[in-house]
Amino acid sequence: MEETIFSQPVIKETNPDFEVRSLDAMCINESELRHPWWHNIKYFVAGICFGIILVKGEVISWFRIQEMFRLQSFHLYGVIGSAWVVGVISVAVIKKFKIKTIYGEPIKFYPKQFNKGQIYGGLLFGFGWALTGACPGPLFAQIGAGFTVVIITLLSAIAGTWVYGRIREKLPH
Repeated sequence: MEETIFSQPVIKETNPDFEVRSLDAMCINESELRHPWWHNIKYFVAGICFGIILVKGEVISWFRIQEMFRLQSFHLYGVIGSAWVVGVISVAVIKKFKIKTIYGEPIKFYPKQFNKGQIYGGLLFGFGWALTGACPGPLFAQIGAGFTVVIITLLSAIAGTWVYGRIREKLPH
């Protein structure tokens, strides 16, 4: 028996736990708007500006990251904490005032179900971050700033994502 959820077929005879997890991990974008390719230039410019902020704020500094993991400096905890506070306030404002996108579409938030894999994934992510001094956000800023050795970290992240995608169904959840 086949059912459609978010315009994707879901087969009920298979593993229902996997089906729930795959929906939980799915990025939901219900926008039907289509734009010409050159509309993406604004995102490129925003990314360049964000990268400059990361460099100037020393967020991409391997030494600052090591200080954070050794509990020797508050600098990155302050950056992460302030980003968290801004995010919480922003989501609360969006929900309270039912703010829409710049194109007039409603912004929807979907609940996520907690599972123990998030703990394991977070620990693995943290260990990788501590070892390499890079996480996905600053990774590209590090490369753009001339730390070309970080390309190995980028390729490793891509390889790890690919491997996870290949073995995901076999992992205990």
